[in-house]
Amino acid sequence: MQNAVVPSLLPVYKRVDLAFERGEGVWLVATDGRRYLDFGSGIAVNGLGHSHPHLVKTLQDQAARLWHVSNIYQIPELERLADRLVGASFAETVFLANSGAEAIEACIKVARRFHFANGRPERNRIVTFEGAFHGRTMATISAAGAPRLTEGFAPLLDGFDHVPFGDLDALYAAVGPHTAAIMLEPIQGEGGIRPAPEGYLQAIRALCDEHGLLLIYDEVQCGIGRTGKLFGYESLGAPAPDVMGLAKGLGGGFPVGACLMTGRAASGMTASTHGSTFGGNPLASAVANAVLDVMLAPGFFDEVVAKGDRLAAGLEALAARHPEVIEEVRGRGLIRGLKVKPVNAEFAAKGREHGLLTVPAAENVVRLLPPLTISFDEIDQALAMLDTICAGFVP
Repeated sequence: MQNAVVPSLLPVYKRVDLAFERGEGVWLVATDGRRYLDFGSGIAVNGLGHSHPHLVKTLQDQAARLWHVSNIYQIPELERLADRLVGASFAETVFLANSGAEAIEACIKVARRFHFANGRPERNRIVTFEGAFHGRTMATISAAGAPRLTEGFAPLLDGFDHVPFGDLDALYAAVGPHTAAIMLEPIQGEGGIRPAPEGYLQAIRALCDEHGLLLIYDEVQCGIGRTGKLFGYESLGAPAPDVMGLAKGLGGGFPVGACLMTGRAASGMTASTHGSTFGGNPLASAVANAVLDVMLAPGFFDEVVAKGDRLAAGLEALAARHPEVIEEVRGRGLIRGLKVKPVNAEFAAKGREHGLLTVPAAENVVRLLPPLTISFDEIDQALAMLDTICAGFVP
C-alpha cells in the first residue's frame, strides 16, 4: 500500500539527485544526456568500466544457456573460477559468496572453525582495527565496531577486539589466549584510503605466526587489480595472509564475493559448515571468469601501475598548486584519496557540477577510484576537472 509520507524505497541511502541511463567505458550518461567521468566505479566495483564488450558478451551467452543451479550440483564455471583464483594467489581453496560482507562473514567463520577443529574452541576472538569497514551484516559491523555503523543495533556480535590502525603496541596488548585471528584491510578504503604503514603487515604476520593466529586480509575494496597487482597487499610488499575476502571488482559489476584460504586455515570447514544459495552460480562465475580473462592478460597490471603513477603525479602537482584545498594525497595505483580542507561531500558535489564523480570517505577524504581501463587522456581530463574544482574553493 502506498503511503504519502513513507517512501516505497527504504531511505537508508543519502541519494544524490542524479540517475544514469547507460555507461560507456569510463563514462556514465545521465537521464538528461549529460556525461560524467566516473571516478567512483560503483565504489571500486566497475574495474573494467561500463559495458565492457567481453563482460557483456559473456553475460549474454551465459544468460542464454543457464542462470542458476544449486550448489548441490557441479558447476563447471565455478570450479574453473576457483582453480584460477587459487592459481593466481596464496590460496589453496575458495568459497564463493554474493558480496563482500558475505565473503568477510566466511573469513570470520573460517577463523573460529579452524581453532575449534584443532581443539581450541576458546580461541574465538578476532582483533580488528579502528577505521575499518567490513560490510553491513551484524557480524561485519561488529567487526568494524564504529558507532556510525553499530548505533541502534545492539547487542552486537561478541568476539571482536578493536585497536587503533597502525599502533603495534596496542595490537600486541590485545592478543591473548582467546585470540583466533587478526583481520584488517591492507589499504583502508572507507576509512580514508589509508595504506598500512611500512613494515606493519610484516609485524602482524610475525605476531600471527608466533601465537598460532590466522591472518585475514579484507581486500574487498583494494583487491582485484586496483593497486596494479591482483591483490593490494602485494603492492605493499607484504606477506600473504591465511584467509582473504574479495568482492567488488571480482564481478566487474555483477554481485559476487570470494573467501580465499590456505588448506590449513580451511581444515575445519567440512561439509555443511557453510553455504550459499546463489554464491558462485553459473552467471556470477562466468562473469568473474571474464573479469580474470582481461585482468590476467599479460601487461594489464603494468598499465594500471603506469596509469596510477600518472594520476599520482598529477594529484601531487594539484596539491602543490592548491594547498588551501588539498591537504594530502594517499593511496596506490588507481585507489587514491585526497584529504581535502573543504567538507569532502561539498568537494564531491562540486565535482558532479563539473562532470566528475568521486566518493567521500572518512577523515574528510575524497576517494578517486576510476575504472582500471581508463586511458591516459581521460586521467588528464580528470586532473583538469579537479584543477577547476579546487579553483572554485579559493575565495
